[in-house]
Amino acid sequence: MSSAKVPTIKLNTGDSIPAFGLGTWKSSPGVVYETVKDAIDVGYRHIDCALVYGNENEVGAGIQEKIKEGVVKREDLFITSKVWNTYHSTHKVKECLQETLKSLGTEYVDLYLIHWPFGYQEGGELFPKNAEGTVILNDIDYLDTWKGMEECFKLGLAKAIGLSNFNHEQIDRVLSVATVKPAVLQVECHPYLNQKKLIEYCRSKDIVVTAYSPLGSPDRPWAKPDDPKLLDNPKLVELSSKIGKSPAQIVLRWMVQRGVVVIPKTVQKKRLIENVDVFDFTLSQEDMDYINSLDCNGRFLPLEWNKHHKYYPFNIEY
Repeated sequence: MSSAKVPTIKLNTGDSIPAFGLGTWKSSPGVVYETVKDAIDVGYRHIDCALVYGNENEVGAGIQEKIKEGVVKREDLFITSKVWNTYHSTHKVKECLQETLKSLGTEYVDLYLIHWPFGYQEGGELFPKNAEGTVILNDIDYLDTWKGMEECFKLGLAKAIGLSNFNHEQIDRVLSVATVKPAVLQVECHPYLNQKKLIEYCRSKDIVVTAYSPLGSPDRPWAKPDDPKLLDNPKLVELSSKIGKSPAQIVLRWMVQRGVVVIPKTVQKKRLIENVDVFDFTLSQEDMDYINSLDCNGRFLPLEWNKHHKYYPFNIEY
């Protein structure tokens, strides 16, 4: 599998983002170092990170090793990271990004996102808690955070900037003040939560959508044994045997055909290869409609404990 097989999507900055990448949330330190090296070896050129994942130094070590070996140059790679909730003050955004750049061993990221629209108490733990064990929120306006993002862009520390987990009203607010337009919105997206309206809205604003947890995040920390597993869905299993591709490949192909960037996470080399092997077949319109019909507004990552925050994004339809 060569990287040439992965198409790219043009961003409103003029640069392009590979339509397929590696997600690194929940990839444990130690393991993720090998995964990143394997991913680059089999042709991945887009790696999605975040400060809060706690593994950016291992991700960086894997990247640096492949650059040293001459497998890739830095400019061949597209690296995304995200500013965490405890760095929402305008002046703290750059501080957070500089920490990430140091961990990754690079001078810039290709894309930097505001991880969530709501902030947490700044200056200490990534999940600051009160005596009752509840996360301590702050009410810094994400428009202030966006000013810090624009500074990072203007300094060349981030080639593009964008948002994650924002609803369309929040994106509208950012657009109303932005001097640098968000290039990307990253959100949870899979057949149970197909985000049709949000994707259409973003398309109308020239914002590319990236789908995280595209396979339903079966290893999310709060999953219960009897939660429905997306990839066991009988309709997907049936389609899988009809087409001769795995349910995961079918879901990923469905994403790619919708023009959505997709970043499945895995730490198994076999799966790395299988996941990206979705560019040699096409789903018919009938198959696409069939998968679209699975939508049930089934959000696996609602982060309920932030529900009372005024910037909690999931209280409206999209």
